[in-house]
Amino acid sequence: EKQQPRGCAASVGQRFCFPPWRGLACRTAPMATYPQALSSAHGASCLAATLTRAERAPTFTSGRLFSGSSRTLRQQYGSCKPAFRKASAVSVLSMSATPETKKVVVLGGGIIGASIAYFLAQRDHVEVTVVESVRVAAAAGGKGGGFLAGGWGDGSVTQHLHRESFKLHEQLARELNIESYRKIPTLSVTGARWLEPGGASSECQWLDGRASARLLDNDTAQVTPYEYTTKLMAAAEDRGTKVVIGNVLGLRVEDSGDGAVVTGVHVEGVEDAIQSDSVVISMGPWSVMAEEWLPGVKVPLEGVKSTSLVYPGTRGVADDPFALFCGEDDNGCHLEVYPRPSGEVYICGCGGSDYVSASRLRPGGDCDNASKIDADPSRVDAAARSFSNLAPSVAFAESGDEIEPMSQACMRPCAPDALPILGKAPGYKGAFLACGHNCWGILWAPITGKLMAEEIIDGRSMCVDISRFSAERFMPKKRGGRGRHMRTEGVGEQW
Repeated sequence: EKQQPRGCAASVGQRFCFPPWRGLACRTAPMATYPQALSSAHGASCLAATLTRAERAPTFTSGRLFSGSSRTLRQQYGSCKPAFRKASAVSVLSMSATPETKKVVVLGGGIIGASIAYFLAQRDHVEVTVVESVRVAAAAGGKGGGFLAGGWGDGSVTQHLHRESFKLHEQLARELNIESYRKIPTLSVTGARWLEPGGASSECQWLDGRASARLLDNDTAQVTPYEYTTKLMAAAEDRGTKVVIGNVLGLRVEDSGDGAVVTGVHVEGVEDAIQSDSVVISMGPWSVMAEEWLPGVKVPLEGVKSTSLVYPGTRGVADDPFALFCGEDDNGCHLEVYPRPSGEVYICGCGGSDYVSASRLRPGGDCDNASKIDADPSRVDAAARSFSNLAPSVAFAESGDEIEPMSQACMRPCAPDALPILGKAPGYKGAFLACGHNCWGILWAPITGKLMAEEIIDGRSMCVDISRFSAERFMPKKRGGRGRHMRTEGVGEQW
Protein backbone atom coordinates (compact mmCIF):
# COMPACT_ATOMS: atom_id res chain seq x y z
CA GLU A 1 0.00 0.00 0.00
CA LYS A 2 2.92 2.35 0.61
CA GLN A 3 4.53 1.63 -2.73
CA GLN A 4 3.37 3.16 -5.94
CA PRO A 5 1.40 0.53 -7.95
CA ARG A 6 2.68 0.02 -11.42
CA GLY A 7 0.69 0.09 -14.59
CA CYS A 8 -2.16 2.28 -13.30
CA ALA A 9 -3.44 5.30 -15.10
CA ALA A 10 -2.15 8.64 -13.87
CA SER A 11 -5.04 10.83 -14.91
CA VAL A 12 -7.74 11.29 -17.50
CA GLY A 13 -6.22 11.12 -20.95
CA GLN A 14 -3.43 8.72 -19.99
CA ARG A 15 -3.52 5.05 -20.77
CA PHE A 16 -4.56 2.19 -18.58
CA CYS A 17 -3.91 -1.53 -18.19
CA PHE A 18 -5.64 -4.11 -16.07
CA PRO A 19 -3.30 -6.02 -13.74
CA PRO A 20 -1.87 -8.94 -15.78
CA TRP A 21 -3.37 -11.78 -13.77
CA ARG A 22 -1.44 -14.88 -14.82
CA GLY A 23 0.07 -13.30 -17.89
CA LEU A 24 -2.89 -11.21 -19.07
CA ALA A 25 -1.70 -8.67 -21.60
CA CYS A 26 -3.78 -5.53 -22.03
CA ARG A 27 -4.09 -2.90 -24.65
CA THR A 28 -4.58 0.68 -23.70
CA ALA A 29 -7.52 3.01 -24.13
CA PRO A 30 -8.43 6.59 -23.16
CA MET A 31 -9.52 6.89 -19.57
CA ALA A 32 -12.70 8.69 -20.60
CA THR A 33 -14.05 5.47 -22.12
CA TYR A 34 -13.86 3.40 -18.95
CA PRO A 35 -17.29 4.00 -17.39
CA GLN A 36 -18.88 2.99 -20.68
CA ALA A 37 -16.37 0.27 -21.38
CA LEU A 38 -16.76 -1.73 -18.23
CA SER A 39 -20.16 -3.33 -18.46
CA SER A 40 -19.42 -6.52 -16.51
CA ALA A 41 -19.39 -6.72 -12.73
CA HIS A 42 -15.87 -8.23 -12.76
CA GLY A 43 -14.51 -5.48 -14.95
CA ALA A 44 -16.13 -2.79 -12.82
CA SER A 45 -14.66 -4.20 -9.61
CA CYS A 46 -11.15 -4.30 -11.08
CA LEU A 47 -11.46 -0.76 -12.38
CA ALA A 48 -12.73 0.51 -9.02
CA ALA A 49 -9.82 -1.07 -7.15
CA THR A 50 -7.24 0.23 -9.61
CA LEU A 51 -8.60 3.76 -9.81
CA THR A 52 -8.67 3.98 -6.01
CA ARG A 53 -4.98 3.32 -5.95
CA ALA A 54 -4.44 5.67 -8.86
CA GLU A 55 -5.94 8.49 -6.81
CA ARG A 56 -3.50 7.78 -4.00
CA ALA A 57 -0.47 7.82 -6.29
CA PRO A 58 -1.26 10.02 -9.30
CA THR A 59 2.15 9.93 -10.97
CA PHE A 60 2.95 6.64 -12.63
CA THR A 61 4.27 5.50 -15.93
CA SER A 62 1.24 4.81 -18.04
CA GLY A 63 0.89 1.71 -20.16
CA ARG A 64 3.51 -0.39 -18.32
CA LEU A 65 2.74 -4.08 -18.00
CA PHE A 66 2.97 -5.74 -14.61
CA SER A 67 5.30 -8.49 -13.63
CA GLY A 68 5.51 -10.63 -10.53
CA SER A 69 3.53 -13.37 -8.88
CA SER A 70 -0.23 -13.40 -8.56
CA ARG A 71 0.15 -13.47 -4.78
CA THR A 72 2.06 -10.18 -4.87
CA LEU A 73 -0.60 -8.68 -7.14
CA ARG A 74 -3.37 -9.76 -4.80
CA GLN A 75 -1.60 -8.09 -1.93
CA GLN A 76 -1.41 -4.85 -3.91
CA TYR A 77 -4.85 -4.90 -5.52
CA GLY A 78 -7.08 -7.02 -3.30
CA SER A 79 -9.06 -10.08 -4.33
CA CYS A 80 -10.96 -8.63 -7.28
CA LYS A 81 -10.99 -10.84 -10.35
CA PRO A 82 -10.26 -9.59 -13.85
CA ALA A 83 -12.87 -9.31 -16.53
CA PHE A 84 -10.71 -11.44 -18.83
CA ARG A 85 -8.90 -14.59 -17.79
CA LYS A 86 -7.21 -15.81 -20.93
CA ALA A 87 -3.66 -14.67 -21.65
CA SER A 88 -4.54 -12.76 -24.76
CA ALA A 89 -4.54 -9.13 -25.78
CA VAL A 90 -7.91 -7.56 -25.11
CA SER A 91 -9.00 -4.10 -26.07
CA VAL A 92 -10.91 -2.19 -23.45
CA LEU A 93 -12.62 -0.44 -26.32
CA SER A 94 -14.19 -3.72 -27.37
CA MET A 95 -16.30 -3.53 -24.21
CA SER A 96 -17.61 -0.02 -24.83
CA ALA A 97 -20.41 -0.75 -27.29
CA THR A 98 -23.73 0.87 -26.37
CA PRO A 99 -26.26 -1.73 -25.13
CA GLU A 100 -28.73 -2.71 -27.83
CA THR A 101 -32.09 -0.97 -27.57
CA LYS A 102 -34.96 -3.31 -26.70
CA LYS A 103 -38.17 -2.66 -28.62
CA VAL A 104 -41.35 -3.32 -26.66
CA VAL A 105 -44.88 -2.96 -28.06
CA VAL A 106 -47.71 -2.64 -25.54
CA LEU A 107 -51.15 -3.52 -26.90
CA GLY A 108 -53.84 -1.52 -25.13
CA GLY A 109 -53.95 2.10 -23.99
CA GLY A 110 -55.99 1.55 -20.86
CA ILE A 111 -54.86 1.78 -17.25
CA ILE A 112 -52.83 -1.45 -17.41
CA GLY A 113 -51.16 -0.59 -20.71
CA ALA A 114 -50.36 2.94 -19.52
CA SER A 115 -48.81 1.59 -16.32
CA ILE A 116 -46.64 -0.90 -18.22
CA ALA A 117 -45.55 1.79 -20.69
CA TYR A 118 -44.68 4.14 -17.82
CA PHE A 119 -42.46 1.68 -15.96
CA LEU A 120 -40.80 0.50 -19.17
CA ALA A 121 -40.07 4.10 -20.13
CA GLN A 122 -38.12 4.56 -16.90
CA ARG A 123 -35.59 2.02 -18.13
CA ASP A 124 -32.58 2.87 -20.27
CA HIS A 125 -32.26 1.51 -23.81
CA VAL A 126 -35.94 0.57 -24.11
CA GLU A 127 -38.08 1.83 -26.99
CA VAL A 128 -41.79 1.63 -26.17
CA THR A 129 -44.73 1.77 -28.57
CA VAL A 130 -48.35 1.62 -27.36
CA VAL A 131 -51.05 0.52 -29.80
CA GLU A 132 -54.61 1.52 -28.87
CA SER A 133 -57.69 0.99 -31.04
CA VAL A 134 -59.80 3.96 -29.87
CA ARG A 135 -58.03 6.44 -27.56
CA VAL A 136 -56.10 6.37 -24.31
CA ALA A 137 -58.39 5.59 -21.33
CA ALA A 138 -61.34 4.76 -23.60
CA ALA A 139 -62.67 1.90 -21.47
CA ALA A 140 -62.43 1.03 -17.75
CA GLY A 141 -59.16 2.98 -17.49
CA GLY A 142 -61.24 6.12 -17.96
CA LYS A 143 -64.64 5.06 -16.62
CA GLY A 144 -63.89 2.94 -13.56
CA GLY A 145 -64.61 3.89 -9.97
CA GLY A 146 -61.05 4.17 -8.65
CA PHE A 147 -61.56 2.62 -5.20
CA LEU A 148 -58.30 1.49 -3.56
CA ALA A 149 -58.07 -0.94 -0.64
CA GLY A 150 -54.63 -2.22 0.27
CA GLY A 151 -55.76 -4.65 2.96
CA TRP A 152 -58.67 -6.28 1.18
CA GLY A 153 -56.53 -9.05 -0.28
CA ASP A 154 -54.91 -10.09 3.00
CA GLY A 155 -54.72 -13.85 3.39
CA SER A 156 -55.29 -14.48 -0.32
CA VAL A 157 -52.96 -15.17 -3.23
CA THR A 158 -53.35 -11.53 -4.32
CA GLN A 159 -52.26 -10.04 -0.98
CA HIS A 160 -48.96 -8.70 -2.29
CA LEU A 161 -50.62 -7.24 -5.39
CA HIS A 162 -52.98 -5.33 -3.11
CA ARG A 163 -50.40 -4.17 -0.60
CA GLU A 164 -47.60 -3.20 -2.97
CA SER A 165 -49.84 -1.48 -5.48
CA PHE A 166 -51.63 0.48 -2.76
CA LYS A 167 -48.27 1.95 -1.76
CA LEU A 168 -47.30 2.63 -5.37
CA HIS A 169 -50.48 4.62 -5.95
CA GLU A 170 -49.51 7.06 -3.23
CA GLN A 171 -45.96 7.30 -4.56
CA LEU A 172 -47.07 7.93 -8.14
CA ALA A 173 -49.60 10.52 -6.98
CA ARG A 174 -46.75 12.53 -5.46
CA GLU A 175 -44.39 12.09 -8.38
CA LEU A 176 -46.92 12.86 -11.14
CA ASN A 177 -49.17 15.30 -9.23
CA ILE A 178 -52.27 13.11 -9.50
CA GLU A 179 -54.65 15.47 -7.76
CA SER A 180 -57.60 13.07 -7.45
CA TYR A 181 -55.68 10.65 -5.23
CA ARG A 182 -56.58 10.86 -1.56
CA LYS A 183 -57.15 8.69 1.50
CA ILE A 184 -60.81 8.31 2.47
CA PRO A 185 -62.68 6.13 4.98
CA THR A 186 -65.24 3.59 3.78
CA LEU A 187 -68.70 3.07 5.26
CA SER A 188 -71.01 0.07 5.05
CA VAL A 189 -74.51 1.38 4.32
CA THR A 190 -77.93 -0.19 4.61
CA GLY A 191 -80.89 1.49 3.01
CA ALA A 192 -84.48 0.81 4.08
CA ARG A 193 -87.80 2.58 3.71
CA TRP A 194 -88.59 2.26 7.41
CA LEU A 195 -85.47 4.19 8.47
CA GLU A 196 -85.79 7.84 9.41
CA PRO A 197 -84.21 10.29 6.91
CA GLY A 198 -80.89 11.76 7.96
CA GLY A 199 -80.04 9.11 10.53
CA ALA A 200 -77.21 7.40 8.64
CA SER A 201 -74.12 9.09 9.94
CA SER A 202 -73.26 12.14 11.95
CA GLU A 203 -70.02 12.37 9.95
CA CYS A 204 -71.26 11.93 6.36
CA GLN A 205 -73.65 14.87 6.15
CA TRP A 206 -74.72 14.31 2.54
CA LEU A 207 -75.88 10.75 3.32
CA ASP A 208 -79.14 12.29 4.49
CA GLY A 209 -81.74 9.80 3.28
CA ARG A 210 -83.24 6.62 4.68
CA ALA A 211 -80.05 4.74 5.53
CA SER A 212 -77.91 3.48 8.38
CA ALA A 213 -74.12 3.37 8.23
CA ARG A 214 -71.11 1.98 10.07
CA LEU A 215 -67.37 2.28 9.51
CA LEU A 216 -66.08 -0.52 7.30
CA ASP A 217 -62.43 0.45 6.76
CA ASN A 218 -60.49 3.55 7.71
CA ASP A 219 -57.45 2.77 5.54
CA THR A 220 -58.78 3.07 1.99
CA ALA A 221 -58.19 5.57 -0.79
CA GLN A 222 -59.37 6.62 -4.21
CA VAL A 223 -58.12 7.98 -7.51
CA THR A 224 -59.93 9.08 -10.64
CA PRO A 225 -58.85 6.47 -13.22
CA TYR A 226 -58.95 8.86 -16.17
CA GLU A 227 -56.47 11.23 -14.53
CA TYR A 228 -54.18 8.38 -13.47
CA THR A 229 -54.18 6.73 -16.91
CA THR A 230 -53.66 9.88 -18.95
CA LYS A 231 -50.94 11.25 -16.67
CA LEU A 232 -48.96 8.01 -16.70
CA MET A 233 -49.22 7.81 -20.47
CA ALA A 234 -48.16 11.44 -20.83
CA ALA A 235 -45.16 10.81 -18.57
CA ALA A 236 -44.24 7.78 -20.69
CA GLU A 237 -44.53 9.86 -23.87
CA ASP A 238 -42.25 12.49 -22.34
CA ARG A 239 -39.61 9.76 -22.13
CA GLY A 240 -40.03 8.75 -25.76
CA THR A 241 -42.98 6.35 -25.79
CA LYS A 242 -44.98 6.43 -29.02
CA VAL A 243 -48.76 5.98 -29.10
CA VAL A 244 -50.26 4.53 -32.29
CA ILE A 245 -54.04 4.59 -32.79
CA GLY A 246 -55.25 1.64 -34.83
CA ASN A 247 -56.67 -1.86 -34.65
CA VAL A 248 -54.23 -4.71 -34.17
CA LEU A 249 -54.59 -7.17 -37.04
CA GLY A 250 -52.23 -9.79 -35.69
CA LEU A 251 -48.74 -10.62 -34.55
CA ARG A 252 -45.77 -11.59 -36.68
CA VAL A 253 -44.54 -14.94 -35.41
CA GLU A 254 -41.37 -16.55 -36.72
CA ASP A 255 -39.74 -19.92 -36.17
CA SER A 256 -36.29 -19.36 -34.75
CA GLY A 257 -35.34 -23.03 -34.87
CA ASP A 258 -35.64 -22.98 -31.10
CA GLY A 259 -39.36 -22.25 -30.92
CA ALA A 260 -41.84 -19.59 -31.96
CA VAL A 261 -40.75 -15.96 -31.56
CA VAL A 262 -42.96 -12.87 -31.79
CA THR A 263 -41.09 -10.24 -33.79
CA GLY A 264 -43.69 -7.66 -34.73
CA VAL A 265 -47.25 -6.34 -34.65
CA HIS A 266 -49.48 -5.77 -37.68
CA VAL A 267 -51.65 -2.66 -37.22
CA GLU A 268 -54.43 -1.48 -39.49
CA GLY A 269 -53.31 1.56 -41.46
CA VAL A 270 -49.61 0.94 -40.79
CA GLU A 271 -47.84 -0.37 -43.89
CA ASP A 272 -45.12 -2.41 -42.24
CA ALA A 273 -45.27 -4.44 -39.08
CA ILE A 274 -44.09 -2.59 -35.97
CA GLN A 275 -40.84 -4.30 -35.04
CA SER A 276 -40.64 -5.79 -31.57
CA ASP A 277 -38.42 -7.76 -29.25
CA SER A 278 -41.32 -8.11 -26.82
CA VAL A 279 -45.08 -7.66 -27.14
CA VAL A 280 -47.39 -7.22 -24.12
CA ILE A 281 -51.07 -8.00 -24.60
CA SER A 282 -52.86 -5.80 -22.06
CA MET A 283 -56.18 -5.11 -23.75
CA GLY A 284 -58.58 -5.82 -20.89
CA PRO A 285 -61.34 -8.24 -21.96
CA TRP A 286 -60.22 -7.90 -25.58
CA SER A 287 -57.05 -9.77 -24.63
CA VAL A 288 -58.99 -12.88 -25.70
CA MET A 289 -57.57 -12.07 -29.15
CA ALA A 290 -54.31 -13.59 -27.92
CA GLU A 291 -55.86 -16.99 -28.55
CA GLU A 292 -56.06 -16.21 -32.28
CA TRP A 293 -52.72 -14.45 -32.52
CA LEU A 294 -50.84 -17.07 -30.47
CA PRO A 295 -52.30 -20.49 -31.32
CA GLY A 296 -52.26 -22.83 -28.36
CA VAL A 297 -52.35 -20.08 -25.71
CA LYS A 298 -55.49 -19.97 -23.58
CA VAL A 299 -56.86 -16.64 -22.35
CA PRO A 300 -60.38 -17.56 -21.15
CA LEU A 301 -61.69 -14.12 -20.29
CA GLU A 302 -65.24 -12.91 -19.98
CA GLY A 303 -66.23 -9.25 -19.99
CA VAL A 304 -68.59 -8.16 -17.22
CA LYS A 305 -70.31 -5.09 -18.65
CA SER A 306 -71.74 -2.78 -15.98
CA THR A 307 -73.44 0.59 -15.92
CA SER A 308 -72.21 3.53 -13.85
CA LEU A 309 -73.50 7.03 -13.08
CA VAL A 310 -71.80 10.33 -12.30
CA TYR A 311 -73.69 13.09 -10.48
CA PRO A 312 -72.57 16.74 -10.74
CA GLY A 313 -70.24 18.09 -8.10
CA THR A 314 -71.37 19.80 -4.93
CA ARG A 315 -69.30 21.52 -2.25
CA GLY A 316 -70.95 19.47 0.51
CA VAL A 317 -69.74 16.22 -1.06
CA ALA A 318 -66.27 17.57 -1.81
CA ASP A 319 -65.75 18.58 1.83
CA ASP A 320 -67.13 15.36 3.32
CA PRO A 321 -65.54 12.36 1.54
CA PHE A 322 -66.68 8.83 2.36
CA ALA A 323 -66.78 5.79 0.09
CA LEU A 324 -70.02 3.86 0.52
CA PHE A 325 -70.69 0.15 0.05
CA CYS A 326 -74.42 -0.47 0.15
CA GLY A 327 -76.37 -3.66 0.63
CA GLU A 328 -78.65 -4.98 -2.10
CA ASP A 329 -81.96 -3.10 -2.26
CA ASP A 330 -85.44 -3.43 -3.72
CA ASN A 331 -84.25 -2.10 -7.09
CA GLY A 332 -81.74 -4.89 -7.58
CA CYS A 333 -78.82 -2.55 -6.88
CA HIS A 334 -75.92 -2.92 -4.46
CA LEU A 335 -74.50 0.55 -4.93
CA GLU A 336 -70.87 1.52 -4.54
CA VAL A 337 -70.63 5.29 -4.13
CA TYR A 338 -67.38 7.22 -4.53
CA PRO A 339 -67.40 11.00 -3.97
CA ARG A 340 -64.53 12.65 -5.83
CA PRO A 341 -62.44 15.68 -4.85
CA SER A 342 -64.34 17.71 -7.45
CA GLY A 343 -67.58 17.04 -5.57
CA GLU A 344 -68.85 14.67 -8.26
CA VAL A 345 -70.36 11.40 -7.08
CA TYR A 346 -69.49 8.24 -9.00
CA ILE A 347 -71.90 5.30 -8.62
CA CYS A 348 -71.53 1.70 -9.76
CA GLY A 349 -73.00 -1.57 -8.52
CA CYS A 350 -76.17 -0.81 -10.45
CA GLY A 351 -76.99 -4.51 -10.93
CA GLY A 352 -78.03 -6.32 -14.08
CA SER A 353 -74.47 -6.74 -15.42
CA ASP A 354 -74.11 -8.30 -18.87
CA TYR A 355 -71.69 -11.23 -19.07
CA VAL A 356 -69.98 -10.85 -22.43
CA SER A 357 -68.51 -14.01 -23.98
CA ALA A 358 -65.32 -14.14 -26.03
CA SER A 359 -67.24 -14.44 -29.30
CA ARG A 360 -68.88 -11.06 -28.65
CA LEU A 361 -65.51 -9.49 -27.89
CA ARG A 362 -63.86 -10.62 -31.12
CA PRO A 363 -64.10 -8.62 -34.39
CA GLY A 364 -67.66 -8.53 -35.65
CA GLY A 365 -69.15 -8.99 -32.18
CA ASP A 366 -71.45 -6.44 -30.58
CA CYS A 367 -68.80 -5.62 -27.95
CA ASP A 368 -65.64 -5.78 -30.07
CA ASN A 369 -64.68 -2.18 -29.37
CA ALA A 370 -64.70 0.13 -26.35
CA SER A 371 -66.84 2.66 -28.25
CA LYS A 372 -69.68 0.09 -28.39
CA ILE A 373 -69.99 -0.31 -24.62
CA ASP A 374 -73.08 1.66 -23.58
CA ALA A 375 -75.08 2.00 -20.37
CA ASP A 376 -78.25 -0.02 -19.81
CA PRO A 377 -81.10 2.56 -19.45
CA SER A 378 -83.09 0.29 -17.12
CA ARG A 379 -80.13 0.06 -14.72
CA VAL A 380 -79.59 3.82 -14.89
CA ASP A 381 -83.17 4.36 -13.71
CA ALA A 382 -82.90 1.72 -10.99
CA ALA A 383 -79.63 3.10 -9.62
CA ALA A 384 -80.94 6.68 -9.67
CA ARG A 385 -83.99 5.63 -7.62
CA SER A 386 -81.79 3.82 -5.11
CA PHE A 387 -79.37 6.69 -4.72
CA SER A 388 -82.11 9.30 -4.34
CA ASN A 389 -83.35 7.38 -1.29
CA LEU A 390 -79.87 7.44 0.24
CA ALA A 391 -78.74 10.98 -0.59
CA PRO A 392 -81.61 13.24 -1.69
CA SER A 393 -79.48 16.36 -1.20
CA VAL A 394 -77.22 15.14 -4.04
CA ALA A 395 -79.86 13.51 -6.26
CA PHE A 396 -82.26 16.47 -6.27
CA ALA A 397 -81.76 20.12 -7.11
CA GLU A 398 -82.83 22.87 -4.70
CA SER A 399 -85.94 23.31 -6.83
CA GLY A 400 -86.92 19.74 -6.03
CA ASP A 401 -86.32 18.51 -9.55
CA GLU A 402 -84.46 15.24 -9.88
CA ILE A 403 -80.96 15.67 -11.31
CA GLU A 404 -80.21 13.54 -14.35
CA PRO A 405 -76.76 11.95 -13.90
CA MET A 406 -74.30 11.22 -16.67
CA SER A 407 -74.41 7.50 -17.53
CA GLN A 408 -71.77 5.23 -19.02
CA ALA A 409 -70.57 1.62 -19.00
CA CYS A 410 -67.35 -0.36 -19.06
CA MET A 411 -66.26 -3.98 -18.67
CA ARG A 412 -64.29 -5.88 -16.08
CA PRO A 413 -62.08 -8.63 -17.61
CA CYS A 414 -62.61 -11.81 -15.58
CA ALA A 415 -60.86 -15.17 -15.78
CA PRO A 416 -62.72 -18.29 -14.54
CA ASP A 417 -60.79 -18.25 -11.24
CA ALA A 418 -61.08 -14.43 -10.86
CA LEU A 419 -57.27 -14.09 -10.80
CA PRO A 420 -55.18 -11.97 -13.19
CA ILE A 421 -53.13 -13.41 -16.04
CA LEU A 422 -49.57 -12.11 -15.79
CA GLY A 423 -46.26 -13.06 -17.33
CA LYS A 424 -44.93 -14.87 -20.37
CA ALA A 425 -47.25 -16.36 -22.98
CA PRO A 426 -46.61 -20.12 -22.85
CA GLY A 427 -44.80 -21.50 -25.88
CA TYR A 428 -43.72 -18.16 -27.35
CA LYS A 429 -40.63 -16.02 -26.94
CA GLY A 430 -41.17 -12.29 -26.83
CA ALA A 431 -44.88 -12.51 -25.93
CA PHE A 432 -46.36 -11.46 -22.58
CA LEU A 433 -49.84 -11.23 -21.04
CA ALA A 434 -51.18 -8.70 -18.52
CA CYS A 435 -54.96 -8.96 -18.29
CA GLY A 436 -57.86 -10.42 -16.32
CA HIS A 437 -57.69 -7.99 -13.38
CA ASN A 438 -61.40 -8.32 -12.60
CA CYS A 439 -62.69 -5.58 -10.25
CA TRP A 440 -59.17 -4.68 -9.04
CA GLY A 441 -57.74 -3.32 -12.29
CA ILE A 442 -57.44 0.24 -10.98
CA LEU A 443 -55.80 -0.84 -7.72
CA TRP A 444 -53.41 -3.33 -9.33
CA ALA A 445 -52.38 -1.12 -12.25
CA PRO A 446 -49.15 0.32 -10.74
CA ILE A 447 -47.78 -3.01 -9.52
CA THR A 448 -48.69 -4.63 -12.83
CA GLY A 449 -46.67 -1.99 -14.66
CA LYS A 450 -43.69 -2.48 -12.39
CA LEU A 451 -43.67 -6.28 -12.39
CA MET A 452 -44.21 -6.55 -16.13
CA ALA A 453 -41.30 -4.18 -16.78
CA GLU A 454 -39.17 -6.48 -14.62
CA GLU A 455 -40.49 -9.58 -16.36
CA ILE A 456 -39.68 -8.14 -19.80
CA ILE A 457 -36.36 -6.40 -19.14
CA ASP A 458 -34.87 -8.40 -16.26
CA GLY A 459 -36.29 -11.79 -17.16
CA ARG A 460 -38.50 -12.20 -14.09
CA SER A 461 -40.68 -10.22 -11.72
CA MET A 462 -38.79 -9.39 -8.53
CA CYS A 463 -41.28 -7.15 -6.71
CA VAL A 464 -44.05 -9.77 -6.59
CA ASP A 465 -44.12 -13.53 -7.18
CA ILE A 466 -46.46 -14.00 -10.16
CA SER A 467 -46.08 -17.75 -10.65
CA ARG A 468 -49.69 -18.32 -9.52
CA PHE A 469 -50.95 -15.93 -12.21
CA SER A 470 -49.32 -17.57 -15.22
CA ALA A 471 -51.46 -18.46 -18.23
CA GLU A 472 -49.96 -21.93 -17.86
CA ARG A 473 -52.80 -22.71 -15.46
CA PHE A 474 -55.25 -22.76 -18.36
CA MET A 475 -53.17 -24.98 -20.61
CA PRO A 476 -54.29 -28.60 -21.05
CA LYS A 477 -52.72 -30.82 -18.43
CA LYS A 478 -50.55 -33.61 -19.75
CA ARG A 479 -52.28 -36.87 -18.91
CA GLY A 480 -50.97 -40.38 -18.67
CA GLY A 481 -47.59 -41.58 -17.58
CA ARG A 482 -48.67 -44.93 -16.16
CA GLY A 483 -47.96 -47.04 -19.25
CA ARG A 484 -44.73 -48.46 -20.72
CA HIS A 485 -41.67 -46.24 -20.72
CA MET A 486 -38.35 -46.45 -22.52
CA ARG A 487 -36.24 -44.59 -19.99
CA THR A 488 -38.14 -41.28 -19.65
CA GLU A 489 -40.20 -41.51 -22.87
CA GLY A 490 -43.71 -42.89 -22.81
CA VAL A 491 -44.22 -45.70 -25.32
CA GLY A 492 -47.65 -46.91 -26.38
CA GLU A 493 -50.88 -46.20 -24.59
CA GLN A 494 -50.64 -44.13 -21.44
CA TRP A 495 -53.33 -43.93 -18.77
